[in-house]
Amino acid sequence: MNKNKLVAAYSDFMKHLHETMEDTLHSFSEALEISKEKISKDSNLTNDELDQVSKFVKRDVEHAAHGLTAEEDKSSLSEWFKFDIELIENFALDAFLSVADKTRIELAKIEKIAETHTYHSGDVTSPGTFICDDCGKEIAFKTPSEIPECPQCHGKTFIRI
Repeated sequence: MNKNKLVAAYSDFMKHLHETMEDTLHSFSEALEISKEKISKDSNLTNDELDQVSKFVKRDVEHAAHGLTAEEDKSSLSEWFKFDIELIENFALDAFLSVADKTRIELAKIEKIAETHTYHSGDVTSPGTFICDDCGKEIAFKTPSEIPECPQCHGKTFIRI
């Protein structure tokens, strides 16, 4: 499985998800499925790879949505990412904020309790900072990336901070 292909698919998936959420009145789940269909047509991903990328995007958007409140703005998302917003392409940031905000509203409606999301080496994720569950080593990504094993202890489980 080509990890660069999954990282590129992750970015494309976010773009399609943003467009779907902007253009229509779909729920997050519906928009996720529509985006998945678009990526399926536009790429040469296997069904397993497509499911994996979809899972990565869903996890990251839900995590961001649980962390945002109505009063918070782009500076709070910058803290969530743990680096300056200027390092993210404007379109990617706008797309992520739009999808995360709509998802936050949808999650609030159904009063879903936030769960701790764990990340594993080999997962593809959005930009952010992660801490190794075993040794506490922080690793940060400025672009969608594949999570490696911990460079310090070779741990495979991480939590976004």
